[in-house]
Amino acid sequence: MNTFNAFGSRNFRLYFTGQSISLIGTWMQRTAIYWIIYIHTHSTFMLGVAVFAGQFPSFLFSLLGGVVSDRYHRFKVLLTTQIASMVQATLLAILVLFIHYEIWEILTLSTLLGIINAFDVPARQAMVYEMVDNKEHLSNAIALNSSMVNLARLLGPGLAGIILERFGAGICFVINAASFAAVLISLLMMRLPKYIPSETSKKALTEFKEGFSYLKRTPELGFVILSLAFMSLFALPFTTLLPVYAKEIFKGNASTFGFINSCFGLVAIFGTIFLASLKPNVNLRKILFINTLIFGTGLILFSHTHYLPLSMLFAVVTGIGMMSQITITNTIVQTTATPDMRGRVISYYAMAFFGMQPLGALLIGTVSHFLGAPNTILSEGIIALMIAVSFYTLVFRHYGKL
Repeated sequence: MNTFNAFGSRNFRLYFTGQSISLIGTWMQRTAIYWIIYIHTHSTFMLGVAVFAGQFPSFLFSLLGGVVSDRYHRFKVLLTTQIASMVQATLLAILVLFIHYEIWEILTLSTLLGIINAFDVPARQAMVYEMVDNKEHLSNAIALNSSMVNLARLLGPGLAGIILERFGAGICFVINAASFAAVLISLLMMRLPKYIPSETSKKALTEFKEGFSYLKRTPELGFVILSLAFMSLFALPFTTLLPVYAKEIFKGNASTFGFINSCFGLVAIFGTIFLASLKPNVNLRKILFINTLIFGTGLILFSHTHYLPLSMLFAVVTGIGMMSQITITNTIVQTTATPDMRGRVISYYAMAFFGMQPLGALLIGTVSHFLGAPNTILSEGIIALMIAVSFYTLVFRHYGKL
């Protein structure tokens, strides 16, 4: 059966197990931070600032993170970033539980995590290739990796909503800090090939330029990363406004916010399992185009629906399209990039995803202050459809087909 082929690799099984636990804690922390900020400020602009603080450093340092991933032992880089993330979560827990905190302190620690992620993502994504024994199972491993992220997105916010109501945000941060033990244990249990350092006398700036030149020479990579960048800037930051829907539109509480977030993750799990079941050599660009259309349509339908059960139905539609923006782009990057360029190409992928989203969150937070959350998300849906058509046009002109 194609769906779980990658689990035949021991290292990938360990990675999947450890990351699954850790990512649930990560989503709990993220949910708690956004809820704290909205409850304290009641400002959509400050929600945008929160996303910006947590993700924009990844934009600034992701290219450097890609060079570090290609130059140094990725296992040690990943081990270091996971320990650093555990320390960050611990500091956040101490701040909220024992100190009278200010919003700027929460934002500062979020910025620290963004810097850590700039080095973590290229190393972690590139290491998936090394964890799979049979490289024919790489696409399956990437899809399963994405399903793991979406499973965490399903469980994490829902658990965070319950814990926020009963125990407060500090406990969410404690759980996240503890969850890193799972991924650290899984990394230490891996049996990886002996690391052979790559000899290079090139400067980091030269390697940056080589990565960009490689993307220009490889349009099948350049097109999808460009598409992801525009989606991350104009459409994917719709999640910034979900606390507004939970509190103001659906008249709910932290549990409502967690439930809405979980609904977007629920369907994405089934979508990524579908991708994991695909046969090799399937036309991923075509699936990406179709799912982008579905994503834009789902946002349009969700935007002005004030009845919670119906909104959740439209959230399902949105989630189907949303997951492919990340999963399929990642799959194309991992299966197309050459080994010596993989870290740098992934850093451009990370820059497009993590870098553009915080800028988009600031934009969305500002625009929604004038247009309101429903009209802003409606606009995001329309823009997503425009991006899908533009992507189709670019690919068709280059290849003569999608």
